[in-house]
Amino acid sequence: MKRKKVIVLGSTGSIGENTLDVLRALSPSFTVVALACRSNVGRLAAQVREFSPQAVAVAADPVPGDVEEPGDLRGVRVYRGEDGLLQMLAEIPAELVVNGISGADGLRPSVAALQRGMDLALANKETIVMAGPLVSELARRNGSRLLPIDSEHHALFHLLRGRRPEEVQEIILTASGGAFRELSYEQLGEVSVEDAVSHPNWDMGAKITVDSATMANKGLEVIEAHYLFGLPLSAIKVLIHPQSYVHSLIRTIDGFLYAQLSQPDMRLPIQDALTWPEMKSPCVEPFQMTGRSFSFEPVDPRKYRLLDLAYGAAEKGGGYPIVYNAANEVAVQRFLDHGICFLEIPRLVEETLLADWSSPAASLEEILEVDREARSRAVKILDR
Repeated sequence: MKRKKVIVLGSTGSIGENTLDVLRALSPSFTVVALACRSNVGRLAAQVREFSPQAVAVAADPVPGDVEEPGDLRGVRVYRGEDGLLQMLAEIPAELVVNGISGADGLRPSVAALQRGMDLALANKETIVMAGPLVSELARRNGSRLLPIDSEHHALFHLLRGRRPEEVQEIILTASGGAFRELSYEQLGEVSVEDAVSHPNWDMGAKITVDSATMANKGLEVIEAHYLFGLPLSAIKVLIHPQSYVHSLIRTIDGFLYAQLSQPDMRLPIQDALTWPEMKSPCVEPFQMTGRSFSFEPVDPRKYRLLDLAYGAAEKGGGYPIVYNAANEVAVQRFLDHGICFLEIPRLVEETLLADWSSPAASLEEILEVDREARSRAVKILDR
């Protein structure tokens, strides 16, 4: 049986590590041909020793005095910098690319993979938020499949399959509520960085965990669902579901609700994307209903201001979704650097969105230019 060739981007992060864990369990069916990370060369070297890829890419510039430089990755071809990562995608053949890169940095690699006609298993929300129409057209033109990995869109991918658009009244994305779901709005002014990066249900990187606490991640998912599934924003709802067992729901026009349930474990949607359209036995313990409790709550718009801002950005279109993401990335990084307080994250995003971003951004170059302008504006607002 022919092995499927896989490239894992962001291999040393949470999605990448979970992907490699799944590939260990499915090893007879897959070959890892390339890995990429931002800067964790030591961990990357350990992955190379285990999976023996043809090539690796390290996106960050080398730091003087690194204990383990890429030259120590003997026996593999090493690519350096963002351009090197794109070159690796152009030169190393594969059937599937798993994009676990965090933030806007994941957009260009997604485009590069689709341009080569490779299937794209996508955990990088920003790819669709920033360039949904462009990416969808690239996938269609080159015969690539877009396979969502994040749990909510993976659930919708299955729940909507075989449904005619006119049969679906609405979709419901569930949100854990993040690290501060029990706190009042007033209490959020006192939370620390350390508090914000402690998620109650999921094991994720710092940036995504903060996004969960602000619900910016759900805002990005609303925009992503709008583009991925062609649904009007009025048909996309969000509910807080603290247990994270129900990942998404759809309501059909006859009044029935359909839900997808599983353990809150990223390895499940990752495995499904890797093996699609086939099914394999899960690499984690199956979900059991007994002893479980389920609850759902409305979203507090004052506490989770970034969710409303996402709806507004998507409604306006043009460059607004790009700006929403860019300003949020700038704000979260400044918060993680202890430069602003938690409640200033949505304030910065809102103020950055006040400018006129209505001009359409259709090409990759136009999208990246809007992203750069938005980041520059957000930094100026912070520095002021």
